[in-house]
Amino acid sequence: MSLTTETTGILAEASSLEIGDLKRMTVEQYEELARLGVLDDPRVELINGFLVKKMTQRPRHSSTVGVLEELLRGMMPDGWHLRTEQPIRLPDYDEPEPDLAIARGKAGDYRRRHPGAQDVAMVIEVSESILRVDRGDKLRAYARGGIPEYWIVNLVDRRIEAHRSPSSNGYASTTIHDPSARITVRVDGVERGEIAVAEVLPEIDTEEAGPPPR
Repeated sequence: MSLTTETTGILAEASSLEIGDLKRMTVEQYEELARLGVLDDPRVELINGFLVKKMTQRPRHSSTVGVLEELLRGMMPDGWHLRTEQPIRLPDYDEPEPDLAIARGKAGDYRRRHPGAQDVAMVIEVSESILRVDRGDKLRAYARGGIPEYWIVNLVDRRIEAHRSPSSNGYASTTIHDPSARITVRVDGVERGEIAVAEVLPEIDTEEAGPPPR
């Protein structure tokens, strides 16, 4: 039996439930459900104890992830590798799946466990339709978990928002990089190169119906 996440017409209506009425799921419970095959849905991830639906990737999103992957892969020092859309375990209530993450070691080192914050130098989310989540609950999850650096590649406002110095309350430092800027890539505190923001951001698509809701 699998746990589905379909939205019915009834659930789509305004709900009388409040956050306090809902039960949060721990990372251990989430992983146990996945192990038992009860939760078998690649469209969700665990954020702040809740199953959060991942948005369907539009071409602008997936191509931007691919461009970043090509640029970053050549900057990886020995002892680090690039992960794409793979889980990161952040006790006690978060197991996000960032678009990109720089992790310690080799991919094969994580056959028996997901990397934790101590294994990760940086995560990147390419954000469009769920910008409010990436700036909100996901940002707090990464900061609370101790991820040193978090980039939001903001396709709505066409910029990269780099967050550093995590704490339990969020990131102490945020730098906005517009399309004319270059952004430094750091791995384990060491500068590994620079990326031109304009090379990452897709051109404005005049056929788009307008920016998605934030």
